[in-house]
Amino acid sequence: MRLGISLTSFHATDDVRAGARWMIERAAAAREAGLDSLFIGDHHVMPAPYYQNTPMLGRLLAEWDERPAGCLFLMPLWSPVLLAEQVGTLASIARGRFIIQCAIGDGPGQFAGMGVDIKKRPSMFEEGIDIVRRLLAGERVSSSGRYHIEGARVNPLPPEPVEFWVGGSADIAIDRAARVGDGFLGAPNGTPERCAHEAAVYLDACKRHGRTPTAVALRRDVYVGATASEARAIGEQAIAQGYRGFEAGALTFGDVEEVAAQFTQYAAMGYTDIIVRHLVDDQDLVLGSLRRLADVRRLIASA
Repeated sequence: MRLGISLTSFHATDDVRAGARWMIERAAAAREAGLDSLFIGDHHVMPAPYYQNTPMLGRLLAEWDERPAGCLFLMPLWSPVLLAEQVGTLASIARGRFIIQCAIGDGPGQFAGMGVDIKKRPSMFEEGIDIVRRLLAGERVSSSGRYHIEGARVNPLPPEPVEFWVGGSADIAIDRAARVGDGFLGAPNGTPERCAHEAAVYLDACKRHGRTPTAVALRRDVYVGATASEARAIGEQAIAQGYRGFEAGALTFGDVEEVAAQFTQYAAMGYTDIIVRHLVDDQDLVLGSLRRLADVRRLIASA
């Protein structure tokens, strides 16, 4: 099992340069910890600083190496031509394989703020991912469906094929991921029981559609403590504060051995990658947890 990171992009700070600096320092720490992949998320019209993915990843790639990197894109909120152009440039900067994590998106306020009809998001997603694929393959693309495009091409093209990991949690969305994606990205709010169900549904759908996935990835919100008691205090505080509305079982916290054991259970379900995001935003705590993730990764590899 591989262990990657999705850096938190939302930072409630009055010093916007500090928030950007934290992300840069965390990317460097993830590299030093030997993590297998680096990602950044996607959200729009936020009430506090949310660092947008394409410019931020361009900066973070200076801290990274040849291991895979990529962005999450909420596909219906993007022009597929603009998305393909951004990815072509980022993939040219990256020294390794580029992965597009993509999802249908949610939140009426976010869709209204971006001027997109939320009711059309399923068809926009499927048409958008097809257009982006074709553009990144070097095709000249026209479309008269949800997107009206005439003779579009993009350059630069990625120096190697881009992977598409498609997110989803409802069974119909998981089936879509098997049909149109190269890999699957499980949502961070699932309990272990729900994660087992989603992996089984996805792998079964891949068989039905004749697809061999490149990755079966799962997002987990984590904290790796210096001691089990420290981690428990952090985790229990997050639960008491209603962390993102998640059920307690969706969160992963503990010392190195406890977190490694929790991650190992997902390998048995069929997951190939765990993509972590931190439960806390205190920079010292996050950097300490990142250092200990290096030991978690070694324990997973030896399991």
